[in-house]
Amino acid sequence: MIVRIWHGYTTPENAKEYQNLLFEEVWPGIEDKNVNGYKSIELIRRELENEVEFITIMKFDDINAVIEFAGTNYQEAYVPQRARLLLKRFDSSSQHYEHLGAVNY
Repeated sequence: MIVRIWHGYTTPENAKEYQNLLFEEVWPGIEDKNVNGYKSIELIRRELENEVEFITIMKFDDINAVIEFAGTNYQEAYVPQRARLLLKRFDSSSQHYEHLGAVNY
């Protein structure tokens, strides 16, 4: 399994709107792509001193599924225009990791 991780930062004032945009528009759009091998997407959030950090964690069966989702330049971040307007700054690329396992307690 491949895990795709990306970071974006917004102002405290835009954080709720950005979060809602992800849940209401961006994520349903990702689901509608029906990418073979796409497993899930998660969002985590952290309040910082002057901004709010969001991290998305996507899971795919393999790198071919990532390429189907993001294209041949799959390391490039997927950031729709409406999201760009709400973000203060963001990673221009996503990081990809091999998932080696997990333990549930």
